[in-house]
Amino acid sequence: MSNKTVFVTVGTTKFNELIDTVTDHRTLEALKRNGYTSMILQIGNGTFVLEPSNVIEISSYTFKPDIGPDMIKSDLIISHGGAGSIMQALDHGKPLLVVINENLMDNHQYELAEKLCEEKYLYYTTCKNLCNSIKNL
Repeated sequence: MSNKTVFVTVGTTKFNELIDTVTDHRTLEALKRNGYTSMILQIGNGTFVLEPSNVIEISSYTFKPDIGPDMIKSDLIISHGGAGSIMQALDHGKPLLVVINENLMDNHQYELAEKLCEEKYLYYTTCKNLCNSIKNL
C-alpha cells in the first residue's frame, strides 16, 4: 500500500466541527483503511489543539501565503464549502470532498457543492456523514 496524504482546508474561516470530525479516531481509521498515512490540516481561525495520533501522521497550521503546494502533494483534498477553496482545489485536479457547514444561515455551500457534484467535479457531505463518505470514496 502506498503512502497517501490528505489535505484538509477551512480557508480563512473557522470550522471547528470539520477539524474535530476529520481528526476523530473513526475518521482517521477510515482514512488509514483507504491507504492514507498522513494528514495536513489548514485550520484557519479555528481553535484546534493538535494531539498525537497513532493512526496517521497529522500536522497543522493556521494560514500560509499559498496552500497550493499542500494541495499539489496531496492525494485527496477535504475542503469546507467556500467557493474560493473549492475552485483552488479543482485547479489542482485532485479528488475533492467538500464538507458543508450546516450551521450557516443559508444553503449557498450546499447549492454550489450539489451542482458541482452533479457535473462530477467533486463529492460532498456533512460532518455527520464524513466518515461514511470517506469509506465510500
